[in-house]
Amino acid sequence: MGLLLSGLLGLMPLILMLIVATVATAGLISLSRLWRLLIGLSGISAALILVVLLFEPQETLIQGWLAVTTTSLVIALLVQMLGTVIASFSSRYLQGEPNQDRYIAALALLLAAVHGLLLADSWLLLIIAWAVIGLALQPLLCFYTDRPFAQLAAHKKRLADRLASILLLAAALFAWQASGTLSISELNTYLELNPSSLWLQTSAVLLVLAVILRTALLPVHGWLVQVMEAPTPVSALLHEGVVNLSGYVLISFAPLLEHATFARWLHFAMGLVTAVMAGMVMLTRISIKVRLAWSTLAQMGFMLMQCALGLYTLALLHLLGHSVYKAHAFLSASETVRNTGFAKLGGATKISTPSLWFAPLLAGLTIISTSSVTGIHAWPWWWSMLLAVAWAPLLWLPANSTPAWLTLLRGVGVILLLTLAAKLLHLLPLAPEDAPNLLAGPLALAAFIALYVLTAMLQLTPAKLSWARRWSYAGFYLDEQLTRLTLKFWPGDWSASKTGSKGV
Repeated sequence: MGLLLSGLLGLMPLILMLIVATVATAGLISLSRLWRLLIGLSGISAALILVVLLFEPQETLIQGWLAVTTTSLVIALLVQMLGTVIASFSSRYLQGEPNQDRYIAALALLLAAVHGLLLADSWLLLIIAWAVIGLALQPLLCFYTDRPFAQLAAHKKRLADRLASILLLAAALFAWQASGTLSISELNTYLELNPSSLWLQTSAVLLVLAVILRTALLPVHGWLVQVMEAPTPVSALLHEGVVNLSGYVLISFAPLLEHATFARWLHFAMGLVTAVMAGMVMLTRISIKVRLAWSTLAQMGFMLMQCALGLYTLALLHLLGHSVYKAHAFLSASETVRNTGFAKLGGATKISTPSLWFAPLLAGLTIISTSSVTGIHAWPWWWSMLLAVAWAPLLWLPANSTPAWLTLLRGVGVILLLTLAAKLLHLLPLAPEDAPNLLAGPLALAAFIALYVLTAMLQLTPAKLSWARRWSYAGFYLDEQLTRLTLKFWPGDWSASKTGSKGV
């Protein structure tokens, strides 16, 4: 496939989604036709991306501005496919609601901006696309304008986005000062031939800080939990394709981060702390959507930690798998409510005590045996142990209600599939070459072992650890402190008195 044709097909999803946004804003067609237009063109966009993938895309469309690569197109294909599903779900979910045309315009603009970010080979285009994503999210997050918590979450999200854009601009200027280019691919080539300077070290730190803000890591996580008041398909879109973009950006800038030790340790520490603390909070939540939100925080911390550890291929697999899982989890949240009600009718289910302690051993044996059978050793030993601890809850055997053999078989099957997928992904040219951090890896393993032990003890002796559950349920009071500070300096116009609501 020629360079021009490959580039045009790669750009078509962006153009098609902009057409939908324009038509929706102008009110040119009826609402039912508008929904069909969005669903149809989103599906066509996914098909066009698949065509480009099948014909070996050219690495560069416009040197220094746009890039069509296998990695970006794989993620773009996933986003457009899930966007089609979410648009179809939304057309039914929002029946009878006002302002559906505004919702369609914002959703189409968001999908276009995400596609633009994935193809960006320029600092400036990346910053603009990420800023447009934030602007398109605002009307989606505030679709129900009479809900103060939704307005507060959008206000905090808006401030975080503005600060992140400023940090990204500063990072771009520092990188340009050192390398003389704003092209991401040219910067990576420069780093292969030249040692990293103080300018580039500073640029990497600013980039990591911007990613922390965009990914909503602790302590700037509050808005991601509070946007649960937005429509469910918005939550699915946010968690399957928007927050995850930070992982893709870090993978794109892997050469820059590899030459910046402090920046790598910074997002390793933030990712590890977020993964551990959010994992603890998640266990205390009852609301399904809020529990999923805290799960996303833990997963995003885990993915950033993978990037900091130099395990870029695994981070990419995590990004793809998390997107599909969270989209399904949010869109099927109502079924979870129904299933939970049925389970309660059959009596409470508790975890089998022996399985809490033997699950990591069985998970580890499954991972190691899979590695030996495939003959592919793509990651260090400590990562196998960390995965064993992280995936051990899949093997927890309930003491009643569910047959033990079924839970065990299902858990082992999932671990086998995940391990094989991770191993096979290393054979595909979808990410930079891994560069494991041999010092930080054992620290991450120790932290996750401690988290697993604490989780097991909370299952066995919750009364003795009531203090831990109390602090976890409160989210360690981090968001309350940050919200007070935010509203002190940037009050905003989110209050209930201005939205006409008397409370939530």
